[in-house]
Amino acid sequence: MSFDWIPRAPKESLMDFTTVRRDLLEKPEPPRTVYEKRPLVNPKTKEVVDGLYTAYVILDNERQGNSYDLDMLAGAACAFQLASRDPSVVAVVLTGAGDRFFCTGGNVPEYSEHMIGRPMDCQQYMQVYWDAFNAVWTSSKPFIRRVQGMSIGGGEEISGCCDLTVAADTASFGQVGPAHGSTAMGGAVQFKPVTMTIEDAIFNTVACSEQMSAYKMLRKNYIYRVEPVLKQDGKFIRNPEVITDKWLDDGQIVYGDYKTGDELKEAKALIKTLERDTSKLDAAVDELAWTFANLYPQQVGNSLAMIRAEKKTSWERTKAETIWWWAANGQLHGEFDMGMTAFNTAKQTGTRDADIIKLRQLLAKGRRFDAELFEEVMPKPKE
Repeated sequence: MSFDWIPRAPKESLMDFTTVRRDLLEKPEPPRTVYEKRPLVNPKTKEVVDGLYTAYVILDNERQGNSYDLDMLAGAACAFQLASRDPSVVAVVLTGAGDRFFCTGGNVPEYSEHMIGRPMDCQQYMQVYWDAFNAVWTSSKPFIRRVQGMSIGGGEEISGCCDLTVAADTASFGQVGPAHGSTAMGGAVQFKPVTMTIEDAIFNTVACSEQMSAYKMLRKNYIYRVEPVLKQDGKFIRNPEVITDKWLDDGQIVYGDYKTGDELKEAKALIKTLERDTSKLDAAVDELAWTFANLYPQQVGNSLAMIRAEKKTSWERTKAETIWWWAANGQLHGEFDMGMTAFNTAKQTGTRDADIIKLRQLLAKGRRFDAELFEEVMPKPKE
């Protein structure tokens, strides 16, 4: 029986479901978010698959540690949505420009110089965050985080919604919020208790006292895979700064810890002589994209949605408070102002830190947050 009599669109007919500002992804120079569609490659045969792609979202602001300003954050949300709603894209990769930084978080100069004292702008900034996360939560595509350098603060958060993390073994991970007048409420306090133990999440997210190696984060079940990127005499070697050849020392787990003392000095000196090659890291990303490409797309999407519900539930429980908290915390002379301004004026003062102990002492006496208190605890410009 013919169905020619039923009105149908042409067999090959695509609709555009995106609602994005493409100009955010067309900036000629940093700071910017770059969106690229790279052909899907069979990692075994190296053959390019016609008409299918892996989408790369690249945070490009190396001069400032790939920190994201408002336009970069909005650009990431747009890129996530473009990739999510493009039927030719099989996987999405979030990474940073260069090899030193994945992302060091929100742009401190923008926070300190513009956001402080503008609570409504703080509120709307977090709504852009929501847009980025929602583009992932509603996507049928796997999101892969390719960490090639330092991932810290908000860099850990904007990428926390990703499904799998592949890291160079020279990468490092950490949070700094409470040390600089902020709470890591853009994903860390929500996602890390889901992927790590509660106590590890508290130490990593609240204590802010340790930048952890990729191997240690692998041990903590926070990331999926680690690949070497350093070569000696043409052969890949593990990051010499990190303990990777033993699990225990005097009854304590040491695998993934950074070396100390002379061993660390020797390792740092050695690294300066080594070639850097990200081919294993890139191959691992390609293997993941290829794995998902060979699975039925609807089943991948449904499975991801059900697993992501763990992170999403944690996010939804607290996301409303994040908007109002940041708006309230962004007032003049408060903790956020102290932390961001001290960090932003480090060149003038010689330190990134306000005197938190003194702040606690003054608050214990019943002092209120005002300009006088602010001046007492803030570092002073060098003469």
